[in-house]
Amino acid sequence: MAAEAKLSHTAAMILQAISAGYVYGFSIMEVTGLPSGTVYPAMRRLERDDLIRSQWEKQSIADAEQRPPRKYYKVTAGGRSTLEASRKRYPLLERLMPTEEARSV
Repeated sequence: MAAEAKLSHTAAMILQAISAGYVYGFSIMEVTGLPSGTVYPAMRRLERDDLIRSQWEKQSIADAEQRPPRKYYKVTAGGRSTLEASRKRYPLLERLMPTEEARSV
């Protein structure tokens, strides 16, 4: 997906959430207020478009915390470029969910 590509507001919110450090599905749903039926299909599209990547955590970590394994998401270089363009299109994104860098300033 080209950096000039325009994301929907929902996809931009999800990409912003991941960039802000909310890196697994339930945390993304909590911070965005979006339901799972919106978040997971959108994340599959973002991954298909190479804007995010995912990786399952080790079973031993989940077992130690007595929960199912989580799939963690990370923004790719292309995703960062697309997110930057989306922040111009949706200026409230960063105010709603500041990135880790912005929170540390």
